[in-house]
Amino acid sequence: MPAARDCHFLLPGDWHTPTGGYTYDRRLALALREAGWAVTPRVLEGAWPWPDEVDLASAARHIAALPDGARVVADGLAFGTLAAVVKPHARRLRWLALVHHPLHLETGLDVADSARLRASEAQALQLARQVVVTSRRTVGEVVALGVPPARLAVVEPGTDPVPMPAAAARPGMPVQLLCVATLTPRKGHAVLLQALAGLQHHRWVLHIVGSAERDPGTSARLRALAAPLDERVVWHGELPGAALHAHYAAADVFVLPSFYEGYGMVVAEAIAHGLPVVTTDGGALADTLPPAAGLQVPAGDVPALQAALDRVLSDPALRARLANGAREAAAALPTWAQQAARFATVLENLT
Repeated sequence: MPAARDCHFLLPGDWHTPTGGYTYDRRLALALREAGWAVTPRVLEGAWPWPDEVDLASAARHIAALPDGARVVADGLAFGTLAAVVKPHARRLRWLALVHHPLHLETGLDVADSARLRASEAQALQLARQVVVTSRRTVGEVVALGVPPARLAVVEPGTDPVPMPAAAARPGMPVQLLCVATLTPRKGHAVLLQALAGLQHHRWVLHIVGSAERDPGTSARLRALAAPLDERVVWHGELPGAALHAHYAAADVFVLPSFYEGYGMVVAEAIAHGLPVVTTDGGALADTLPPAAGLQVPAGDVPALQAALDRVLSDPALRARLANGAREAAAALPTWAQQAARFATVLENLT
C-alpha cells in the first residue's frame, strides 16, 4: 500500500508553464512536500483537452503503472477528457480531480465542441472520489455537471507575501498599465485594446505579459488591433518569476479584462503588490477582487471598461485610494502553506 502521506500529480504538460493553472499545481505540490508529503509529478504529454489516440494511450500507460490504492491528483485540463481511460482504475486508485474551471466554459468554443467537453467532463468527474475547485463561484458550475456537493471542496490559490515600499507618486509620467494573461480569446485583450483606443487623450502605456505562442491566430489579430495605438502597447511575451515581479513593481494599475476566470490568480498577485485593479465580473472574478482594491465591470463590455479606465487614468487620488485598499487586502491573502494544509486535509480523507 502507498505511504500514509503519498500522492501523485497527473499534469497535462510542464508544470513550470507560466499560467495560473500550472502555477497552482506546482506551488501546491511543493508546499505539500515542505509539509512532509511525498509528491510524485507525472507528466501527460498531449494536446489537452483535445488528445489524440496516441495521447490517450500514453495516459493509459501512466495510469496503469500507478500502485494500487494510490492517491492521484488529476488536473482537470486532462482529467475531463479521460473518462474512458480512468474508468478501469476508478476503484483501484483514489482519484481527486482538480478543476480550475470547467472545460466547456472556455471562450471561443463552438456549440458542438462545448457540448462535447461538457459531456466528457461530466463523465470523468463521476469517477473522482473528491473534486477540488479553486473558488466558491466554481462550485455551482461543477455541481451542474452532476457532482454532489458532498464530494466538493474549495481550495483557493495561495500567494507570496510581497514587501511593499511606500507608494511613490510619479507626476508627469504616463500611467503604466499592466495586463498579465496568455493571448487567448477568454482573456479579453481585444476588449481592452478597443477600450484604450478611445482613451488616447490620456498619457498611458500598456504592458502585456503572456504567451503569444499558444494561440498564434489570436496573437496576430491582437497585434493588428493594437497597431493604431503605435508604441503605447508593449508586448513582453512569457516572463519568468523575477522579471514578472519587476513588472508588477513598475506598474501603476493592473488590468484583467477576462470573460471568465476560475479564480484569477494574477488579480491576487496584483493585490499582493499593492496595485489598484480594473477587472471584470467574469466567473470567479466577481468574488476575487475586494471592492476597496479596484473597479469591476461586466465581462465583454467595452464602454464600461473604457469608463473605468478613464476614471483611474484621470484621477491620481482614486488610484492612490484603490492602492491603499489593495495593500490592506494583501494582508488577508492566504499563503501557499496555508492552502496546502487545507488541500492535505482533503487528501487525507480520500478513503
